[in-house]
Order: sequence, then C-alpha cells, then structure tokens
Amino acid sequence: MSATSLTALARTSHPHTALRRFLALDAVVTGANGLAYLMASGPLGRLLGVGQGLLLALGALLTVYAGGVALLAARARPAALGVRAVVEANLAWAVLSVAALALWLTPTTAGAVWTVLQAAVVAGFAALQYAALRLRQEASD
Repeated sequence: MSATSLTALARTSHPHTALRRFLALDAVVTGANGLAYLMASGPLGRLLGVGQGLLLALGALLTVYAGGVALLAARARPAALGVRAVVEANLAWAVLSVAALALWLTPTTAGAVWTVLQAAVVAGFAALQYAALRLRQEASD
C-alpha cells in the first residue's frame, strides 16, 4: 500500500493521525463485537452454531482487548512496541479463526461465513496498522 493511498484512506497526511485512526477503528469494531457476544451469546450462538460459553469468553476477551487498543489509540504517539503487539495479536486472531474453523468448530453456514469475514477484517486492521506504523517511522527518519 502506498503512503498516498494509506493517508487518503485515513483522510489525513499525518502518519501519527493515520495510525491512531486505524487503532481507534479496530477498538470500536472489536469492542462492538465483544459486547455483542457478551450481551447476546445465546441467540448469536444459535445463529452461528457456536457454544454460548465460547462466545461469552470471547466477548470478555475482545472487550478487554478493545479497551487496550483504545488506550493505545488515545496516545498522541502510540508506542511502536504496543502497535506491533496489536498487529501481531490481530494476525494471530485471523489465523486462529481460520484454523478453528478448519480443525474443530462445526458452525452453521452463517457461522462459517462470519468466521471468515471477521478474520479478513482483523487481518485488514493488522495490515493497515503495520503500514501506518512503517509510514510513521519513515517520516521520523
């Protein structure tokens, strides 16, 4: 992804702002997903073909994770180490989601589609955050 397209996507020419926006978007989407799992684990579990207990645990994990990402996004200059940790966690989530689908989950069709879509979105967040971090580092040099 070029610097021009990345900054256009973030609607800013400032690398710090682009990175913070991608982190904040991740926090909002992840937090909403986590809260949905916590508040509607029964109906969502039936729709997706996933156990209610698993959705409750994932909801708690995602909500806490989203809070951490939001705190990182709120910093004027998010720490590179923290951003790398978010990128790596997002990549791990995407890989584990697909692995779980292939190896042990037996979801409904809606659940299988949801698992692949959310893995793709999370991988997309990782790619945007990594590119924005590199852009910020290049601008600092």
